[in-house]
Amino acid sequence: MSQPLEELREKLDGINQQLLVLLNERAEVVRRIGEIKEKQGVPKFDPVREREMLEELAKRNPGPFKNAEVKHIFKEIFKASLNLQEEDHKRQLLVSRKKQPDNTVIDVNGTLIGGAAQVMIAGPCSVESYEQLRAVASALKDAGIKIMRGGAFKPRTSPYDFQGLGEEGLKMLKEVADEFGLSIISEIVHPGHIALAEKYIDIIQIGARNMQNFELLKAAGEASIPVLLKRGIAATLEEFIHAAEYIVVGGNSNVMLIERGIRTYEKWTRNTLDISAVPLLKQETHLPVLVDVSHSTGRKDILLPCAKAALAAGADGVMVEVHPEPQVALSDAAQQIDIPQFQTLWDGIKRSGLFTE
Repeated sequence: MSQPLEELREKLDGINQQLLVLLNERAEVVRRIGEIKEKQGVPKFDPVREREMLEELAKRNPGPFKNAEVKHIFKEIFKASLNLQEEDHKRQLLVSRKKQPDNTVIDVNGTLIGGAAQVMIAGPCSVESYEQLRAVASALKDAGIKIMRGGAFKPRTSPYDFQGLGEEGLKMLKEVADEFGLSIISEIVHPGHIALAEKYIDIIQIGARNMQNFELLKAAGEASIPVLLKRGIAATLEEFIHAAEYIVVGGNSNVMLIERGIRTYEKWTRNTLDISAVPLLKQETHLPVLVDVSHSTGRKDILLPCAKAALAAGADGVMVEVHPEPQVALSDAAQQIDIPQFQTLWDGIKRSGLFTE
């Protein structure tokens, strides 16, 4: 090998080292800028600033690279810098898998959610009567299911629809739960309901319509019982995760996420079940992830395959709506299944081999 070639290669290696040092120095500056922007609540990507930097670099370009090539190289550097800021942001989130590698496991009266086994949560959409609750609770107990759902506060699309029985409904839930040895999950819709929830139920549900009710999320962060947070009907996964962060940063680390379908142009189902959300949320967060197959489909005939899909994707549990007489239910009559249909669904899930008790 000729001496000049060896010298040039050594010079090139030296320049590479200098570039590496400068690139990492630039990265540290970018990180500091990202921290400032985070505190100010402004977007990390500024297209105007990027365009100005690219034009200035092109203006000062001495060659031999053409301006287009210089811009391409620096666009890649800018992209890597933005990715670095995003990774730093994710690392800072308390719900992030990067912050806590181990799964959060929530103990609800001896039932573990987020551990090696999956859970089934079932019950009526709305609390209507003691007879209704006792019929469902008895079926759940016979099936070995430990957690019953039931709505006492019902935020509805129309103000003329049944809005729930309120505190009276919570009292009924607690009485029936105590009678049959079940834990209860129920939705609250106002920060002032936290004290009621702690008095009567075991898990607070924050529904899809309230996923970005930030005052409610903050109040739930101060609650002493676990929270099940539902994904909003048009929420991105990033928005969903940030909603959970509101609760955790408030001091309540016992948070579960539940995918309940998102609104799309599809008309054959009530919502569109985003099954990809399950592995993504499991990958990005350490929180338990469940799937509500009733709200995500609105169809009784596809509950079993959707439940199987949820479990195969890694869900920690499934939620389904059950009513003794769905045809006369005061809310969501079309999507609730009766007790024999639930028993068939439950048998099918267990036979699938995907559900670990």
